[in-house]
Amino acid sequence: MPQDFDINSIPERKEKPIRVLHVFGRLGLGGAESRIMDLYRNIDKSLVQFDFLVHSDAQLPKGVKYSSQELMKVRKPEYFDEEIKRLGGNIYAVPRLNSKNMLSYKSYIESFFKANKGKWAVVQGHMTSTAAIYLPIAKKYGAGITASHVRSGGTDPGLKGKLTEFLRRPFKKEGVCDYYLSCTEAAARHVYGDELVDAGKVRVIPNAINVDKFAYSEDIRNKIRNELGISNAIVIGHVGRFHYAKNHEFLIRVFAQMVQLIREDDKGRYTLIYGLPLRLMLLGEGPLMEDTKKLVHELGMDNRVLFLGNKSNVSDYYQAMDYFCFPSRYEGLPGTVVEAQAAGLQCLVSDSITTEVDITRLVSRMSIELDPRQWAMKVLDDLVPRMDVYAHEVPDERFDNAFDRIYDKDQGFGRISDGMGKVLIDLPEEHPYDRAHTSGYLADAIKKAGFDAKTQAVMMTYFYRHGSFRDDATRNLREVP
Repeated sequence: MPQDFDINSIPERKEKPIRVLHVFGRLGLGGAESRIMDLYRNIDKSLVQFDFLVHSDAQLPKGVKYSSQELMKVRKPEYFDEEIKRLGGNIYAVPRLNSKNMLSYKSYIESFFKANKGKWAVVQGHMTSTAAIYLPIAKKYGAGITASHVRSGGTDPGLKGKLTEFLRRPFKKEGVCDYYLSCTEAAARHVYGDELVDAGKVRVIPNAINVDKFAYSEDIRNKIRNELGISNAIVIGHVGRFHYAKNHEFLIRVFAQMVQLIREDDKGRYTLIYGLPLRLMLLGEGPLMEDTKKLVHELGMDNRVLFLGNKSNVSDYYQAMDYFCFPSRYEGLPGTVVEAQAAGLQCLVSDSITTEVDITRLVSRMSIELDPRQWAMKVLDDLVPRMDVYAHEVPDERFDNAFDRIYDKDQGFGRISDGMGKVLIDLPEEHPYDRAHTSGYLADAIKKAGFDAKTQAVMMTYFYRHGSFRDDATRNLREVP
């Protein structure tokens, strides 16, 4: 940040909260949007208020000149619009960069910040594909602090991905903005490059969540499962936008292999779960949702896969799950995996996801280059821990009761394997796999690792108001070396 910038020079600084502009591609129920909304809900709005600039595909009427106000008239409201307004935020819009406006996009950005000169103390760009364009312009028109914030460690395939990489090139050198932020070191290296990271110019800020909101609740679990008619089912869960990065096709094939493995189990490996319905619960929406539904139909699993769309109470649905599977092609630091751990779920994720997401030792990693059948075996083996022991102890019980004893009633499990016979973790007996009893332990671990939105709100308030990070406010953060 420039040495001559004085946060108190912002008009009415002492009488009103400073305003921070967050730049996004959209305001749907995506990971980055969800994380900033968690921060917004927890931040002291008498000190800091948020506004949002989104990129819109809406078309202005013929003859109407661009302005944010005119574009907002034709833009379709998105998932978080209503809550943002309720919390006191404003929403603005610029046209999304596309093949038809590549030359005029910069002029739209210039027009927007010129019309709103000096309005924001901080402009924080979460949409890094064009941040090298809009952040310098924001600075030119009075933004006190500009910061880019990397939320993802990959790019889409094809021309779109190549264009994103090209537009991000200026980030390989200093000068684009005042602060370089990232959810992980790996994501920082992908976008900013090794030079900035190795020079200590990048600050890692974990994707924080409202930890306590996801604490396991037996009552909520029963309520959701009864509503969905899956009270006795084994439920594999996934939360994420239907997008190339999330790899739903692979997940569907893993689930199909689980069904097949149980059906073909002539050696009794999965005897304990015979007769229990197996369901896949998918939360989220997106451009590949219909393709995913088509694949489910082709595999004959329409009655086994639940497409639930976006949910405002997503934390309740984690309670209804028994296992979390997340085979993404690329991520930054997926908040959904942190949420799943807070809910006490064992997670299997792709090895393309940073190891930093494993906060509680409930996370296992496998390559998506492996056959889906190997993933399916791993999930099933995790679902029937100590199967032989308890199958002998309860030979006359119904299978669903036997499963409940192992899975919910203090029986615990002793180890997590990689699905190929290698033991990854021996869990201590004092932390058995009982979601209700381990809830406090999991919440403490996640908070201590810096993933608590309440703690992060205090830290970011200081940053927004003072233009720097105070050491004691960032004690939970890991500096990129």
